[in-house]
Amino acid sequence: MRDQRNIEALIALKPDYIGFIFYPQSPRYAGNILNSSTVKGIPSTIKKTGVFVNADTHSIVSTCQKYHLNSVQLHGKETPLQCRELQKEGLEIIKAFSLKQTSDLKITDDYHDSCHYFLFDTPSAKHGGSGQKFDWSVLSQFNADKPFFLSGGIGESDAKAIIQHCPVQPYAVDINSRFETAPGMKNIEAIARFLSAIKQL
Repeated sequence: MRDQRNIEALIALKPDYIGFIFYPQSPRYAGNILNSSTVKGIPSTIKKTGVFVNADTHSIVSTCQKYHLNSVQLHGKETPLQCRELQKEGLEIIKAFSLKQTSDLKITDDYHDSCHYFLFDTPSAKHGGSGQKFDWSVLSQFNADKPFFLSGGIGESDAKAIIQHCPVQPYAVDINSRFETAPGMKNIEAIARFLSAIKQL
């Protein structure tokens, strides 16, 4: 997100996380629009999360300090070592993995002790935000005890399906493009309906 009024409207729904994309190639890039004072004003009960792709550790830390972020989503080829470096800076680490098939889960083994959460998404040349559905059946052999975020083309009608059909229940659900009226602008009414539906299940 990056628009102040849109952010304020979402805050009223009390989400657990709000994300800001700092990947310059993304149509949702927040770095040249987002006001740091807007982020600073977000309640401490909501984790302020920066989304990065193949950025160096210094750049990530500097951005997190500037925008008062306490969590990062890493969507590139960040190494376990870099994840640990960022952990030492006091940041919560969410490492994203794009999965096509069950065997792709093997790569997560190297990251088990270097991040707080995994995030599972659909493979995309744009590093997420494609709106393409993630094949949940890929998680049927996910046996690790690491909590994860479920992402990948989740829409308003998916609340019940996530509970009933995802092989492993996620720690959190990451929603983005299917709840937008334009890149970076969230449909607050649709999010409110989704949150209400998933909390009732």
